[in-house]
Amino acid sequence: MALTLLIADDEPGIRLSVSGYLESMGYFCLTAADGSEALEMIRRYQPHLLVTDIAMPQMNGFELVRQVRQQPALRLLPVIYLTARTQVEERIQAYQMGADSYLSKPFHLEELAAVVRNLLERSQLIQSQQSQWHQRPQEHPSTVSTDYPALELTERERQVLNLLAEGLSNAQIGDRLHLSARTIEKYVSNLLQKAQAHNRAELVRLAIEQHLLSPSSESN
Repeated sequence: MALTLLIADDEPGIRLSVSGYLESMGYFCLTAADGSEALEMIRRYQPHLLVTDIAMPQMNGFELVRQVRQQPALRLLPVIYLTARTQVEERIQAYQMGADSYLSKPFHLEELAAVVRNLLERSQLIQSQQSQWHQRPQEHPSTVSTDYPALELTERERQVLNLLAEGLSNAQIGDRLHLSARTIEKYVSNLLQKAQAHNRAELVRLAIEQHLLSPSSESN
């Protein structure tokens, strides 16, 4: 079955070109002209990945992702921002909101497709690992992936990692732990470096493989 993608953009040409190209690669694409429509389609169809603009009517991309991340079932939904906004502050805000990737317009469809494929592969691996873990709760915790180093974490790093696995943004994790978003950003950066992971999805997958998450986080 083809994986479902949602493309949210108020420019008809962008929706048509992106959806057409990705469908030619075997994905099933839904499109939305604004954030409110996109949120409703996400709730209804549960897509596997979201590509969204930032500047849209009704609801912008930041608010769209914020509301998506509040839903437990969607906290690990891969999100790509595809936008004409190029300011560093906006990129930082996007990642703090929980974005997995940020591409600036104009963009190359081939690059977007490569990012989509990479995020979907990692997302599917995470879901597979979670499913296997829940089906085999008796599995000994010493059985871990040998492709990555075993992680030795401080208590604070474990707290950040658990909240990261829930799909919370840096700002939301900061609110939970009474720390600034910039401080959380440093913790996430340290975790990525320790795990030799390229992004949050890969970090969470490693945490699942090594049984580093608390039971509440693994069940989300």
